[in-house]
Amino acid sequence: MSETCAAPSGRKPFSFGMDPKVLAFVVVPLLAVTPLVTLFIVPWLWKSLGSLLGWYLRRKTDGRRCHIVELVEADEKAYQAAQKGEEEEEANRKSTSNDGDNDGWESIEAHAAGISTNGGKGEKEWDGVVGFFHPFCNAGGGGERVLWASIRATQERWPRAKCVVYTGDHDVSKDDILARVENRFNIHLHPPTVNFLYLSTRHWVLASTWPHFTLAGQSIGSVIMAWDAFSLLAPDIFIDTMGYAFAIGLSKFVFPDVPTAAYVHYPTISTDMLSSLDPSSPLGSQGVNAGRGAGPRGTLKKLYWRLFAHTYSHMGAAADVVMTNSTWTQNHITTLWGPARRAAHKHSPIAVVYPPVAVRELEAEVDVSLASEASREDVLLYIAQFRPEKNHTLILEAFAEFVKTDTHAARNARLVLVGSVRDDHDSKRVYELRLLVNELHIRDRVEFHLDASWPDILEWLRRASVGVNGMWNEHFGIGVVEYQAAGLVSVVHNSGGPKLDIVVDVDGEPTGFHATTATEFAAGFEKALSLPDPTAVRLRARQSAKRFTEEEFANRWMAQMETLVVMAGARKP
Repeated sequence: MSETCAAPSGRKPFSFGMDPKVLAFVVVPLLAVTPLVTLFIVPWLWKSLGSLLGWYLRRKTDGRRCHIVELVEADEKAYQAAQKGEEEEEANRKSTSNDGDNDGWESIEAHAAGISTNGGKGEKEWDGVVGFFHPFCNAGGGGERVLWASIRATQERWPRAKCVVYTGDHDVSKDDILARVENRFNIHLHPPTVNFLYLSTRHWVLASTWPHFTLAGQSIGSVIMAWDAFSLLAPDIFIDTMGYAFAIGLSKFVFPDVPTAAYVHYPTISTDMLSSLDPSSPLGSQGVNAGRGAGPRGTLKKLYWRLFAHTYSHMGAAADVVMTNSTWTQNHITTLWGPARRAAHKHSPIAVVYPPVAVRELEAEVDVSLASEASREDVLLYIAQFRPEKNHTLILEAFAEFVKTDTHAARNARLVLVGSVRDDHDSKRVYELRLLVNELHIRDRVEFHLDASWPDILEWLRRASVGVNGMWNEHFGIGVVEYQAAGLVSVVHNSGGPKLDIVVDVDGEPTGFHATTATEFAAGFEKALSLPDPTAVRLRARQSAKRFTEEEFANRWMAQMETLVVMAGARKP
C-alpha cells in the first residue's frame, strides 16, 4: 500500500510544529530588532574589545614605562654633571657673541608660549611620553630629517617630555644613532630624554615580504609592527612620521584616549594613482603604473586599489592631528581622508608643515652674487637617486633635443647626473641610462657621479647654473629647495610640490620654469641658460627657499604639537 505526504485532516501542513500566531508575535519582532542589535551591540562589543586590549597593553608595559622614567632621570643627572663645565664655558662665549646667533630657538619659544592655553607654564612642564613611530629611523633620508627636527623642536618646547622612537634598527645603539643625526643633519638632540625601543617585526613592512598585493600586505605588516610597538610601551601621544596610516588606526582602536598625529610625506595611494591606471585618462601616461587598468587583470587591479583606498582613508582619518609635507600631499589627503574625518568629528584642519631643509648651510657654503656668476658653468644638474620614478630617461631625451637645437645656450651645455645607487637594480638602471646616452649621441655631454659625497655635491651646486627635476608628482622636492638655496635656476616637472610650493614666483617674477614633455624641458633649458640677468633670478630663488628653513619647520610643528599636548595634558600615565 502506497504512502502519501498529505497532512492529517484538520492540520495545516509544514508549520514546524509552531502556531502561526506564535510565529507572528515572536519571530517577526526578533527579526525586526536584529538590525538594531547589529547597529548598537556589535560596535559596542568592538569598542569594548579595543579597550580591553589597551588595558592589557598598559598593564603589560607599566614596568617599562617606570624604567624609562628612572633612566631619563639618571641620564639627566649624569649629563648635567658632565656638561657643567662646558655649559659655563659656552655661557661665557655667548655673553660676548652676537645676540642674533641663537639658532632660531628664542623665536620658537616665543611662538609656542604665545599659543599656549594657559600662558605656557603648564604645557611647558608636561612630562609625558611621546611615541614616534619611525621603524627606519637610521636611514638618513629626508623623512628622517623630519623625525629628528621634530624631536629637537619638541625637546626645546617641552624639555621634560620623554621622546621614544619605535625603530627596527637593531644593529645600532642609541649613541651611534644620535651621532649620525649630528653628523648627517647637524641636528643636536638632548640625549637623556631620547630613548629607542627596538621592534622585531620590521620585515613585515618590506616590499620583498609581499611580492603580490604589496599595498595591502605592507599595511597589514604595519599593524603587526604597531602592535609590537605598543607591546613595548603604551605612549601618551602617538605620532606616525613614516606614513603608516593603519598604525594610527590600531592606536585609536586600543587607546581611544591617546592623542594621535600623522606626518604624511606622500599618500600610500592617491587619486592620481587611481586615474593613471586608465589608459584614456589624461594621467594614463604618467607614473610607473600608467595605463595598467586595461583588460580583466587591469579591472581587478582598479577594484583592489579602490577598496584599499577606502580602507586607507578610514585608517588615516583616525588621527587627531594631520600634517602634510606639501600642498600637493595636503590636497590628496584632504580628498581621501576628509570625508571620514568630518564623520568622526575631527575638527583640526589638515596642515602643511614643510620639511626642514639645510637652507642656512647652503647659504653659507654657496655664494650667490655678481662676483660668483663668473664661476658658474653651463651645467644642468640633476641630483636624484637612480630610481624609476625619478625619470632620468625623460631628462636625457630632453637634453638631447636641446643639444640638437645648436643655439648659443646649447653649444657648451653639459648634463650632470648625481645620485646614489642602493642595489643591483639601481646599478642596472644606470647601465641602461648609459646605453641611452650613447644612442642619443650625447655621450661627451653627460656625466654620471654615483654616490657622491656632500663636499662633491656642494662643489657642483657652486658650478652649475640650472637644477633639474623630472619626477612626476614629486610629493615635495627637497632637492629642488637645495637648488634654490644654492642659487640654481630650476627647470622642474609641472606637477607636485615643485610646481605648487617651491618653484613659484617671488614678487611677481619667476624663480624657475615648469615642463612636462621632453620638448618643454628642452625649451626650459634654453630659457634658463639664456637669462639676461641670471643673478637676479638666482637671488629670488634663494629668497624663495627661506620658507623651508629648519626654524620655519619648528614653528609650524609647534603649532600642531600644542594641540596634542593640550589633549594629553589631563591624562597622567
